[in-house]
Amino acid sequence: MQERIHQIYRPAEERRQDYQEVERRFSENEIRQQMLRCHNCGIPFCHGAGCPLFNQIPDFNAAAAAGDWKGAYAILAQTSCFPEFTCRICPALCEGACCCGIDGEPVMVRQCEKLIIEKAFAENLVLPATPERRNGKRIAVIGSGPSGLFAAEKLNRAGFTVTVFEANKLAGGLLRYGIPDFKLEKRVLDRRLALMKQEGILFRTDTRIGKDISGEYLLRNFDALVLAIGTQKPRDLPIPGRELAGIHFALEFLQGQNRVNSGELSALPVSAEGKNVLIIGGGDTGSDCAGTAIRQGAKSVRQIEIMPRPPEKRSSSTPWPAWPWMLRTSSSHLEGCIRQWDLASDRFIGRNGHVAAVEVHGVQWEYSPDGKPLKFTAKENSSAILETDLVLLAMGFVGNPAEGLLAELELPLSPRNTVSDDPARRIYVAGDCGSGASLVVRAMASGGKTAERIIADLEKTSR
Repeated sequence: MQERIHQIYRPAEERRQDYQEVERRFSENEIRQQMLRCHNCGIPFCHGAGCPLFNQIPDFNAAAAAGDWKGAYAILAQTSCFPEFTCRICPALCEGACCCGIDGEPVMVRQCEKLIIEKAFAENLVLPATPERRNGKRIAVIGSGPSGLFAAEKLNRAGFTVTVFEANKLAGGLLRYGIPDFKLEKRVLDRRLALMKQEGILFRTDTRIGKDISGEYLLRNFDALVLAIGTQKPRDLPIPGRELAGIHFALEFLQGQNRVNSGELSALPVSAEGKNVLIIGGGDTGSDCAGTAIRQGAKSVRQIEIMPRPPEKRSSSTPWPAWPWMLRTSSSHLEGCIRQWDLASDRFIGRNGHVAAVEVHGVQWEYSPDGKPLKFTAKENSSAILETDLVLLAMGFVGNPAEGLLAELELPLSPRNTVSDDPARRIYVAGDCGSGASLVVRAMASGGKTAERIIADLEKTSR
């Protein structure tokens, strides 16, 4: 049986010089051999316990492995509107639930999906999904990130006339401005947006709801409103010295590079060139910052995390088919990023008003019997000074501010700063603004469920 392919990236010395996608090109034979590893299980846990979109993974693998690319794409398109996005940026929750991973290595589902959708585009199988008729009802979608686009696509296919409002100059939300080009080249996004426009979906960009158009106007002129604004409030680090220059939120840094790449900006608002960069936060956003800083010519890149170093293999605290807690090393980490765990930040140290170092101390974790980290205490005599010229805060998000659009629409916030549907006023919530910060694939699944709620509710009122 063919083994899982481990060498998936272009050479580090090559990819760190550009913003092209980091994964190498696989041959069709390589991926078909991976598809043949799929057992076509009687109970496909990858489909039910893994994928939030419930993609029929064994079925599309079997079709593609047999050379039926049209059939494979048809199966994939039944559940996924945008497989060209998830095959590039999803962490592949399906692989964590793959039966091959119980005592071996899971199927490379993400790369299998990528080959299917890219062959479908190459063979002109991906066509505009224009509805046979319109039902006369209009939907406004606020936000053009993954949940907003997914909801818009589903609603348009159901016959609604959909207008997507976006505050930025170009549509795409997080997909365009938050995810680096080396993970998702924007030509891929633009290709899909062009299809959506052909389907009749309207995009009004550079439009701020509450400023350029009021929320009340939308409620008066549309039959329903989808709120897909993501989580706009990043987690801060309010320790002494926070006011120093040179301390930035991760998305501010990432958006700047993406806007320069697209030509929206002529110069970087925040640059890592020649600097010792310290990233606080150990997740994917921090990893994206590392890869971007390396490409900008940083002198050094260090990523620190308060959590403990994950185990090399699946932790017993996350048994199959749960998403495994284990060490994950991204392409950016392999390009020259120092990683440290068990570190808490105490204060920023400045020089002439600019950050020059961060004082940290070590922490020690207590674990449950099955290996889950529960709580930590400070290690004695563990303080250290980490010199830095640029600090990037990548510690996640804490929901949305109460003021602005949410206040205008009179939508209360939960204790977690999230919002909920208000069906009586035809306001519906999709993605991270309703769930809290999560994955792109979960945001898409949420957008699909939001569309289903709208379809069901408006069908009731039209009877």
